[in-house]
Amino acid sequence: MAQEILVNVTPRETRVALLDNRLLQEIYIERYAQRGLIGNIYKGRIHRLLPGMQAAFVDIGLERKGFLHLNDLSDYENVSAVDIRKVLRVGQELLVQVYKNPLGSKGARLTTQFSIPSRYLVLTPHLHEINASQKIADEAERERLAAMITSGPHGGYIFRTAAEGVSQQEIVADQEFLSILWTDITTRSKSAKAGEIIYEDVSLVLRVLRDLAADEVEKIRVDDQNTVQKMRDFAKKYIPQLVDRIEYYDQMRPIFEVHGVEEELQNALQRKVPLKSGGHVVFDQTEAMTTIDVNTGSYVGRNSLEQTAWETNVEAIPIIARQVRLRNLGGIIIIDFIDLVDAAQRAELISLLNAALAKDHARTQVSDLSSLGLVQMTRKRTRESLENTLCVPCPLCQKRGSIKSLTTICYEIFRDIKRIEQMYSWSGFMVAAAQNVVDCLLKDESVMLAALETQLGKPIKFRVESSFTQEHYDILPM
Repeated sequence: MAQEILVNVTPRETRVALLDNRLLQEIYIERYAQRGLIGNIYKGRIHRLLPGMQAAFVDIGLERKGFLHLNDLSDYENVSAVDIRKVLRVGQELLVQVYKNPLGSKGARLTTQFSIPSRYLVLTPHLHEINASQKIADEAERERLAAMITSGPHGGYIFRTAAEGVSQQEIVADQEFLSILWTDITTRSKSAKAGEIIYEDVSLVLRVLRDLAADEVEKIRVDDQNTVQKMRDFAKKYIPQLVDRIEYYDQMRPIFEVHGVEEELQNALQRKVPLKSGGHVVFDQTEAMTTIDVNTGSYVGRNSLEQTAWETNVEAIPIIARQVRLRNLGGIIIIDFIDLVDAAQRAELISLLNAALAKDHARTQVSDLSSLGLVQMTRKRTRESLENTLCVPCPLCQKRGSIKSLTTICYEIFRDIKRIEQMYSWSGFMVAAAQNVVDCLLKDESVMLAALETQLGKPIKFRVESSFTQEHYDILPM
């Protein structure tokens, strides 16, 4: 399958889209003020112990305290009989790593089972073993890789999927890099103060090269020249085979608009996804779980009710697999398929679902189909879902739904102004929007607004429309 990565860069936001055969599969968004914490290592201090939960709150210098469970301590993995009060004490300082971003009102999830990734390897200082990614299915290849290196004084290693077919010279170079990096981390931690960051993972555009740019990726198109140079420099040092695939996109139309990504993003925020047959799939996301409901809709089939149910379920499976990735749904997911009586069809449905989820970068686990036609699956949750990233609870329906956040609306306005500038020769722009949107543009986003006016060489004015909702705005010529 031909894959392509698109990178859209603005001063306050970077967006990365992974396309497979020109169809959007995954989206990653990193905002300057809300950069993810996964992989960061901090010098923490125990703030409070929770004996009933066998956990502790840890101060790592952020607004919310991090959460450290006993099972996430390197020396006490899965030891439920140990009392955490005999392991940790309030005021104690220790090195911790973030493995889950803060979600909603919850702080970051922390661990002392460190993992430091490079292109081909993951260093595991707490585990002196050599393992390989489960996605490397060839047993001979797994044995070939395992024979290349041994665990050393810094710990063990996990071969990443990208290591498949790579030479020993490249693997050893990766190992040496990780050894130097871990030595630097441990040295810095000795003199660091509580709440200080010791190691910060690379930015999104560089993680794209390290984690997403597999051999199947033919092109990496970037719409910012400085970012292109930064990515090429990183690739020259760590992934030289990718250098020639990184291209600067210098066309007039925005890169996401040309490839249909903007439209797909808007659709991914909708509850209902239509099927070609006339059926549809409904996604409902709550704090506890996500439910997915498959319906025949207007599709009545041609033969029997059982055949109609089977055809609709099968048609829905690739849609569900893609939307789960695109919306970045995590935790518990319940899929309500249309009831099937035939046992063979029920078993095949689960097989088809597992096959459709095989390309997902996040770890998934799927249960058998229950007697009620329900499938329970779990997907590793490491970052906010697309809805939680782009939207906020709706104040008009007492937070039962969600609307796009002020930041999201402001960035959409900026992108629309740039798009309109390429299409029309306006002398200036008048943005009509709700009061809170205008306030956000003139205050919180004033720096970006000024930069855009300078870039275009044209004024941008605003008009408050009291009848407009937060998501409603118009861009008019001056």
